[in-house]
Order: sequence, then structure tokens, then C-alpha cells
Amino acid sequence: MENEDAPAHDLDEQVALLMSLLKEHIDSWPRLITALNTFEANASDSETIARIQDESRHLSDITRRTNSAAANIISSQKAISSARNASASIEQLKIEIRQNHAQLNPTATLLRLGWFSQKWEGTLAAQGSRLLEELGQLSDELQNWDQLLEALVYELDVPGLSEALRSQQRNRSLHQIIKAGFDPYPHKFDRSHAISQIVEQFAPKTGEELEASPAVVRAGGRIHAINKMGKAAFVRFTDGAEVLQIYIKSNEVEERTWSLFKLLDLGDFVGAEGRLFRTKTGELSIHAESLTLLSKALVPPPDKYYGLHDVELRYRQRYADLIANREVRRVFETRSQIIRLIRTFFDERRYMEVETPMLTPLPTGAAARPFVTHHNALDIDLYARIAPELYLKRLIVGGFEKVYEINRNFRNEGIDRSHNPEFTMLEWYEAYSEYEDLLRLTEELISSLVEQVCGASVIEYGDNNIDFTRPWKRMTMREAVIHYWPNAGGSPTLDDLSTNEGILRLAEQDQNLKSQIPHFRSLDYGHLLGEVFEQVAEAHLTDPTFITEFPIELSPLSKQSESDPAFVDRFELFIAGMEIANGFCEINDPKDQLARFEGQMKLRQGGDDEAMLIDEDYIRALSYGMPPTAGEGIGIDRLVMVLTNSRSIRDVILFPHMRPEKPEGSGQ
Repeated sequence: MENEDAPAHDLDEQVALLMSLLKEHIDSWPRLITALNTFEANASDSETIARIQDESRHLSDITRRTNSAAANIISSQKAISSARNASASIEQLKIEIRQNHAQLNPTATLLRLGWFSQKWEGTLAAQGSRLLEELGQLSDELQNWDQLLEALVYELDVPGLSEALRSQQRNRSLHQIIKAGFDPYPHKFDRSHAISQIVEQFAPKTGEELEASPAVVRAGGRIHAINKMGKAAFVRFTDGAEVLQIYIKSNEVEERTWSLFKLLDLGDFVGAEGRLFRTKTGELSIHAESLTLLSKALVPPPDKYYGLHDVELRYRQRYADLIANREVRRVFETRSQIIRLIRTFFDERRYMEVETPMLTPLPTGAAARPFVTHHNALDIDLYARIAPELYLKRLIVGGFEKVYEINRNFRNEGIDRSHNPEFTMLEWYEAYSEYEDLLRLTEELISSLVEQVCGASVIEYGDNNIDFTRPWKRMTMREAVIHYWPNAGGSPTLDDLSTNEGILRLAEQDQNLKSQIPHFRSLDYGHLLGEVFEQVAEAHLTDPTFITEFPIELSPLSKQSESDPAFVDRFELFIAGMEIANGFCEINDPKDQLARFEGQMKLRQGGDDEAMLIDEDYIRALSYGMPPTAGEGIGIDRLVMVLTNSRSIRDVILFPHMRPEKPEGSGQ
């Protein structure tokens, strides 16, 4: 028994010694860095040089002893596996390494020493100082510790450090690059062409044509692949849109350039200069005369074959997603194209693009829960705007007859396939028009976008084909419920859908709706019909469909219909089962608008926190007089979803909102 416990006892002592040294290491290196910083501020200060020497010797001694203790533990694996009482101390050591890995990792200190030695070599040599020699000895010890720390992580199987280890070798390469006198992050690189321009301009040329009329280019990009062949290599690099090849040969570039090349990794940014030629396989390439490191990547890019497939990781790290997935880049290029085309469409029709406030004193313009913040200087609460509508109509009052805006809206609501709290809207308003004019303009706008972006009037979306051939289908809200009513026993009539009682009787006949009758009983007629429409019809509206004749209760800013005052002159456009657009004739009677606002306030007092507040300044603006006006909003994000065949709104927003990341290994 005594012999069995001895290794565990020895190991406990070794672990205790190492943990003590690790704490000293963590305390020591910041003092050295502080001394280096002080020297750079006072280069001729001999006291600071002495202080650097003291701290350097101390850290060198600590590191040497740490290395010895770490090596002893690594060589004691047999004792670790056989000693039953060793687990507690080893587990404590693993926790210590995991929690303090960033401070224990010597990479930053090595880089700082490299920069310092390179910058002040001449000054210190002139003073006859041995400081550089001592810093070199410290660097050697730190490099040993760098390797031993990695070995400890592997041997002890320290959880949660895989990302750090992936970057370890790159940090060593970075240290060697700096030590060799290269700047790994230069300020500028003058290009003659972007890679895309080279491919576009020279792809049609044959090898013979390039040889007859030599073209020397200078381009930069991210390394996509490296194929080494002894004293020569092919490097493929990209500007994100196109890929080009570099051919580099050891005897055709400077020796230090070849040494630099051997330290490059996938993901690094490089600049290459040389003449264009075609390889034996016909690939357009740069025959490198020089190679410049433009940025050292310390984290490897996602695997070039398997990409980045974890959906949540793609959204959180969109930068990595764009590196790995060319199709993702194309989605956002298409989004940019759509927005440019929308601007051109309205500019050509003499609309004026305007900008209205993003922070507003009232959360108005739509029925939604707002985000609230506080303005310290004015000591007032402000709201991230939920819609620009009331400001744009103020501009109609002021005399601008045709206005549009493309900007962000914010709504403090749930997140799902078609909703994000921050989203982009197009809104436009035109004086002397009514909603029939908007219907025609909407068909014209979106049809032209489909033709220009997709090159066809029928496009794929998920498992469906969507036909944008004009004219588009029109249905009233009640007609859509009748058409898509699920009960095989018979469809409801318009009379059935004209009262609360009739709708509730119908709900009794459908299993899905029947369970919601207690909730339905609390709703007014407009909200009841709206909810039944959403559940019965909305998902079936695949091809572009205008839904008209909205109940007045759902539309506090829309003009009443002249034919039936229970409804308003409003439409919504649905495509792929999603609401894409919402337009209506605007109320220009200030008394009518005030009465609608007051109705919203009653809903708010009854617990509906999405109902609108009274905007007294808007009522005042209407009182100055606003001509007959129609206005519409289109959700840019959802439209882009349809035109790029994207199934989630997060796929078309560069940086969608996400829950905070869980700490690795937290178990929370």
C-alpha cells in the first residue's frame, strides 16, 4: 500500500509546485511589459533599462523552473494513470490551466519582445547594453514554455482549449515572421488590380497572347490553398468573389521572401506582383516576382471542403460564414443589387429619398412593442422607431408630393423564420393617389425586380414555384378564408364571416380553431377575422396575392371604404405565405384620425401594449391640410428571402440577433 501511494504523493507535490510557479508567471510578465512600455516613452532612461533587466531575469528564472516542473508532470503519465489519489490535484491543475490559459500563453509576450528588440536594437547596441542578449535568452525559455503548455493541454486533456491550440502554431509562425524583420500587419498595399478584375480582364486571353503582350499585375487576397512542390509552389488566393493562382519558385525570389512563404498559412492575406501566364493545365496565374504578407490570420479558416455548416455558428460568426460559403456571399450581393434597383425605380419616377428619425419621442406608426432608451442630456425616454409612416406623411403635409425611405425599423417582438427585431423597410407616399395606384405600382416594382435579379417570371422557393406573371391574384380577406376553409363539409359564406357570432359558429366546426374559442371570444370583430385569416389562409398564399378589404379595427391609419364603413381601403401583398407589403389610403381628416387614436388608447388601457399612442403633433400636422394620399411599406428582408430562395430571415441579414453565447463548458 505504501509503494502504491508514493507516486501519488510525489505527483501532488509536483502539481503544487507547478501551480505555484504558474501564479508567479502570471504576476511577472505584466511587470516586464510595463517596463518595456516605460522604456519606449523614455528611451535614454538607464534606470528603466536596469528595471527591464531585473524583470527579464526574474521572468526567465520563473519560466525555466516552470518548464522543468511541467516536463516532470508530462513524464509522469504512468504515475497519473496508476495513482488513485492523484485525480484531485490533476483536476485542479486542469482548472487552473483552462481558466488562465490566455495569461499563461507566452505568445503575446514573445511578440512584444520581438517588436521591442527589432525597434530598439540600434539604440541599445550604441549604449553597450546586454539587454538584447538577456531578452533573447528569455525568448528561448518562453518558446520552450509555449511547447510545454501545449503538451500539458494535450496530456491532461484540458477541456475547452481546442480553439486556442488551433491558433498555437500560427502564433509561433507570427513570432518567427516578426523575428525575421517582416511587418505582419502593414499599413498599405498598392494594387494594380483586384483579383476579380484580373480574372475578368485576362480570362479570355490565351497563353500565347499573354506571352506576346506581357502583363505585370499587383494583387492582394486571402490564401485559399497552398500546394508545395519542393522548391516551387502554387498558391491560390481570393478576393472573395474570384480565385487566382500564384506560382512562386525559390530561385526566382529573394531568399527572405521564400523563408516568409514557408511561414504562410491558409487564411493569411498576401500581395503578389508578377507577370500573368497560363500553366500547362491552362490556369491563369501570376508568376511571382515578389510576395508580401498583408495580414497574418491567427485562426484557421473554416474547412474549404466541408465549409461552415453549424447554422447558429454561421449567424454568430458571419465573417467566417462569408469566408467558407460562396453562396452566402452571393445572397448578400443580390440583396445589395435589389436595394440599388429599388432606388433607381423610385428615382426614375421622381420620388425624393428622405431620412426620418430613428429615435422618436413616441412609439407610433404601427402596432408593435417598442425598444426604449433614455437621452441623458434631454432627460427624456426615446423609442427606436417601429415605423417611419407618420414622419413621411408630415412631409406630404409640408409639400413634398412623392417621398420614399429605405431604413431600419425596430420592434421588440419574437424571433422566428420571418421576424427579426431589427429589419429593413421600404416606405413610400404619394399625394393625389389612392390604393389602386399602389397596387399597380407594387406589381410593376416587384415584377421588374424578379426579371432583373432572377431573369425569369417564375422562380423556385423551397418546394414551390412562384409565378410573378401579371396581373396578380386579388381576394378580400373574407374571400380568402372562404376559399381556404379546411372543413370538407362545406365552405362558409360572406354572411357567416360578417359577425363575431358567425365566425365563432364556424370555429366550432374546425378542430384547430375550436380550441381557441375562449381566446376568440375576447376579440372584437376585426381582430377575430384577422386571426382566422392568418390561421386558415395565409400559409396557402404562395403566388403573389393581394388581400383587400381589411376590417377598420385592424387599420387605425387607413381611410374607411366608401362602400362599407366597417372596412378600409387597404391591402396586403402575400408571397410564399409571408406578408411582403402593406398599403392603404391615408386618413387626412384630423378629427377622424384623432378618433382612431383614441380607440387605440382604449385598447392600450385594456392591456394591449402594442396599441398606438395619440401623436398630438401628427394631428396638428394633419390640421394644416394633407391632400389625398396613399402610402405603402415593403419588407426588404422578406422580399430578399423570396428572390434568393432563402428559408429564414436570418439568412438575408448579415448580423441577425441571437441569444448570448453560452460560456464553453458552462453547462448552462
